[in-house]
Amino acid sequence: MRSSLAIIYGQDRLPRYTSYPTAPHFSASVGEADYRAWLQSVPTRRPASIYLHVPFCRSMCWYCGCHTSVTRLDEPIAIYAAGLRTEAYLVAKAIGRRLPVSHIHFGGGTPTIMTPETFADLVGALRYSFFVQPDAEIAIEIDPRTLVVPMAEALGYSGVNRASLGVQSFDPAVQHAINRSQSLEQTAEAVERLRCAGVSRINFDLLYGLPLQTAASCLDTVDKCIALRPDRFSVFGYAHIPSFKKHQRMIDEAALPDSLERLRQSEAIAQALTAAGYVRIGLDHFALPDDNLAIAKREGRLRRNFQGYTDDAAQTLIGFGASAIGRMSQGFVQNAVSTRDYLARIAEDRLATVKGCMLTAEDRFRADIIERIMCDMAVDLPRMCREHRWDPSSAVVDRSRLDKLIADGAVTIVGDRLSISSGSEFLVRSVASAFDAHLTDSAARHSRAV
Repeated sequence: MRSSLAIIYGQDRLPRYTSYPTAPHFSASVGEADYRAWLQSVPTRRPASIYLHVPFCRSMCWYCGCHTSVTRLDEPIAIYAAGLRTEAYLVAKAIGRRLPVSHIHFGGGTPTIMTPETFADLVGALRYSFFVQPDAEIAIEIDPRTLVVPMAEALGYSGVNRASLGVQSFDPAVQHAINRSQSLEQTAEAVERLRCAGVSRINFDLLYGLPLQTAASCLDTVDKCIALRPDRFSVFGYAHIPSFKKHQRMIDEAALPDSLERLRQSEAIAQALTAAGYVRIGLDHFALPDDNLAIAKREGRLRRNFQGYTDDAAQTLIGFGASAIGRMSQGFVQNAVSTRDYLARIAEDRLATVKGCMLTAEDRFRADIIERIMCDMAVDLPRMCREHRWDPSSAVVDRSRLDKLIADGAVTIVGDRLSISSGSEFLVRSVASAFDAHLTDSAARHSRAV
């Protein structure tokens, strides 16, 4: 059953639905003036979240889909960090008050490419411009190959309490094919350094669908990772889109697994992690039972944002840095993508926003449906329609897609509740896409559904 569904639906190009509408639909019709007005209306007492993008690495991994560039010099990084500090001040000034913050996430690129002193100064600037709550989660993405003891200590000193380590695969053949050599020993040493520095919550990022990868090599990687006992795993399917990421052209397409093999790899990883005591969270996350993410799932509080699944309930997300995306109650905003353009705007004491998307009533309706499908593998459509005062007859955008998923046994409707059938969870993006009114003109930018 799963194999046939993977063959039927696996080649579809679909969003990961970390937002709705998705980033390809942002436009210059929303700009700096809109963002400034939106910031001024942010609720005073409700905690916000902050995302900071650091678009630098020491080497390029060929699978990478992020906005990043390679530098061997420290000066561009220091200049960029100064831009982040200035942007934090400019945004706080636009808000007009010291906003409480419950979550901070440093993404990249490689955020730990900064010197320990530069990173500590940046966190200090955030604490000056915003009220970072004592129990705030402060998370950072890390390349274990480059984490040194002074940086690990700076993370602990600055209050970082969660770290996501890129692992992807320990298979040497796969590592060679993606230009990322990383040993188990390097990874274990990074984990030890973080835990000794007081960064106690550890996440691992894995990829399947990489060139030369097999289900057996995926299981070998998982076994090695489990021995280090991270709190969470994020397990993503490699998105091969060389038309948008030119460095992906270095990957041999003939060595990439097909949809059926990608499914085998994904399910092999999932079974191994659940057997080891991890709780499956939505499509691609796994967490120990006492982790905040597993608790949020049990309590029905699971959310979805640009980092994937989260327990972050904040309605406001402020993005800092080149290409960073923010979310206000009115819509989404995105900063200038290139570091040159970003820094030029900040140097002029301007907000860096260059595009975005103002949410319509329909966008909010569909965003809620898609988030519940992605988080709960189910949705109560009549209730959603009532809450949003939406005509139930027009809730589904692609009726033929949904009817086909029902006919193929991937979706069931019992009473008023639409549910993804057990064993068909890997098709959650296909189910969500039936409610996506923006999909038709952007499908080529997305990854395969399986």
